Amino acid sequence: MDSSPRIIISGGGTGGHIFPAISIANAIVALQPDADILFVGAEGRMEMQRVPEAGYRIIGLPVAGFDRRRWWKNFGVVLKLIRSQWKARGIIQEFRPQVAVGVGGYASGPVLKAAGMAGIPTLLQEQNSYAGVTNKLLAKQAVKICVAYEGMEQFFPADKIVLTGNPVRQNLLNAPLGREQALAHFGLVPEKRTVLILGGSLGARTLNRTLIEALPQIASNGDIQFIWQTGRLYIEQVREALPAGGLANLYVADFIQEMAAAYAASDLVISRAGAGSISEFCLLGKPVILVPSPNVAEDHQTKNALALVHQQAALLVTDARADTELMPLALATVRDTEKLLALSRRIRSLALPHAAEVIAREVLRLC
Repeated sequence: MDSSPRIIISGGGTGGHIFPAISIANAIVALQPDADILFVGAEGRMEMQRVPEAGYRIIGLPVAGFDRRRWWKNFGVVLKLIRSQWKARGIIQEFRPQVAVGVGGYASGPVLKAAGMAGIPTLLQEQNSYAGVTNKLLAKQAVKICVAYEGMEQFFPADKIVLTGNPVRQNLLNAPLGREQALAHFGLVPEKRTVLILGGSLGARTLNRTLIEALPQIASNGDIQFIWQTGRLYIEQVREALPAGGLANLYVADFIQEMAAAYAASDLVISRAGAGSISEFCLLGKPVILVPSPNVAEDHQTKNALALVHQQAALLVTDARADTELMPLALATVRDTEKLLALSRRIRSLALPHAAEVIAREVLRLC
């Protein structure tokens, strides 16, 4: 291995891709402090902010995802893809990486394709139980494919697969908080059970609509308190729906920076079923009600959720039934101590806690 390895990490678009990518980079630096790491993401997406905040350089590509419903809008997407491939080749030629890592998302496609054409070894990290289109296309040239679920041989060559789990944000592990201290951070009290609602960094329309309609129930169930991350697309709509002065048992924010505190404060989580989030729930032993998004490729969030539900490690409410079933189930579950303990025990048993370090070691072996 070179004394100063040069590594490209590419992908992004959502926090579910970005946070694991940063965790991998941090693990590489922990093992090899002089490693030179360059991120490549998509212009205008959240990685262009989050990655520099974590202390790493990033270059954006003008790439965009294909619109599966309105195919006529994809002409511009194809032009952006061609421009991105040319830019990716230039990045590879200038940076001269010894290995390229793809974490999923459409930004990783041009970079890993360019790296493979240049003879540079590539490593894929597949977070979901159902492989994404980009990773399936890139798998043939990849040297290693790090996965989080058993049975991924249906998508990838078995001899390339390494079961690693999904990396999670280090601050969730390195900054443990007591429940009382965490609740105080959100202006809440330790005497009440707490439900955490997460719709991702951008927000989830169904979750937010359901919670807006359930505001009278939240107000009338004063023995339960709520922490609600709306996502930036929905914060104003939620604020307008709240009564003047808000509710004493409800904390609302568009994005929760202190997720370690939010998890420590919560007795039950309501969330979409992104792979990164599920890995965090497993590691922290958080009882969760999953509401898979129907607006993702291959319906992979439902498959992620069912992988837990089949082991009685999570509860599931479909997106279509969330408006009638979600709040009654949440209120009943958060009051059921035995159910919370059973869910916590089962989901914690599925955790793979050292994923970032295991992936980092695989990356450094290729340098």
